[in-house]
Amino acid sequence: MVYHSSYNEVQGCRQMCNMSILPLRTKYKGPAPQLKEDKPDVIDEALRFFKANVLFRNYEVKGPADRVLLWLTYYAKQCLKKIEKSSKQDAEKVLYQFAIENFQIPGDSGFVFGGFFHNPKGRQEADTVRAYFTQMRQELGVRLIELVYKNNPNAPSKWWTCFNKRKFMNLA
Repeated sequence: MVYHSSYNEVQGCRQMCNMSILPLRTKYKGPAPQLKEDKPDVIDEALRFFKANVLFRNYEVKGPADRVLLWLTYYAKQCLKKIEKSSKQDAEKVLYQFAIENFQIPGDSGFVFGGFFHNPKGRQEADTVRAYFTQMRQELGVRLIELVYKNNPNAPSKWWTCFNKRKFMNLA
């Protein structure tokens, strides 16, 4: 069973590119509002549901937060590929660099989820979406490292890296 975001029903979130700009628990600056309650955010959901959702080739989007969850799942899979043979210290550097490097957003050629997201309505919206994705990439990288290197700082958990060989939604 595919897991969906509990934030699909949240009202009052800004919408851009047919996705929600959801509150996050993060120290990184960006357009996402700070989550005030001590409850899981969409990044926590993406990491909690990762092992189940990554096995599916099809994903039915039930709301704008599912698009964020979908993108975070794909990004987490890319991160795991990057740190497959790294120590925790090396992984921190690799994922920070990966988070801030140039990447595709909706509307760019090469964006992997073009059919799920709308194109930005203008330059300002594109800049906001890029900043939101960067903010999520940075935060997800930090949290993923804590999970993957929980038991051994010298090698990633095989329980996480075993998903590297699987294709998520027929994507790399």
